[in-house]
Amino acid sequence: MFDRHLHPRVKPLLQQLAAKIDRPGISPDGITLFGFAVGVLALPFLALQWYGAALVAILMNRLCDGLDGALARRRGLSDAGGFLDIALDFLFYALVPFGFALASPLENGLAAAWLLFAFIGTGSSFLAFAAVADKYALSNPGYPHKSFYYLGGLTEGSETIAAFVLCCLFPQAFFWIAIVFGTLCWFTTLSRVWGGYQTLKEAEQQAKTPQS
Repeated sequence: MFDRHLHPRVKPLLQQLAAKIDRPGISPDGITLFGFAVGVLALPFLALQWYGAALVAILMNRLCDGLDGALARRRGLSDAGGFLDIALDFLFYALVPFGFALASPLENGLAAAWLLFAFIGTGSSFLAFAAVADKYALSNPGYPHKSFYYLGGLTEGSETIAAFVLCCLFPQAFFWIAIVFGTLCWFTTLSRVWGGYQTLKEAEQQAKTPQS
């Protein structure tokens, strides 16, 4: 919900950082992989209940996620890079609830499962629409910087990271944060499925209509 509003404000800073690291030995895909490796550290940190260290790993992962895109836009967007970025993003999003489940299975297990269940809904609706939208060359003015169709919703990247930060700052409240955020994710899934279906149905009808 907030991604399209926050990105124009964060973009200039990311562009400046990307310009400073734009060197022959540094690639967007390399930053993606490095950021994912740092993000994976959040899993053992959470399992050990080192919530401060996990928060640092999560924020570093997100910084790298912004930098790889900024550097890619300087050099030219890549379909392969876009695929790698989104695939590792979804893996990262899934490992955070799992880490909280490992930290306290009895207290957090059910809420973590609910949140992962919700992430399956948001992720599958997002990726399924993106795959078909390319067939009809649908434009996406809200997210022109993305390498594929970015379907928005109530819970996007900004809201997800905000929820993760809250969970790390207040781990004793993970259960209710995960339950509430997971519920909001299902509103996103339902809106994406319905809106995506209507959009693709209209695009399909237009493609079948003879052009005068």
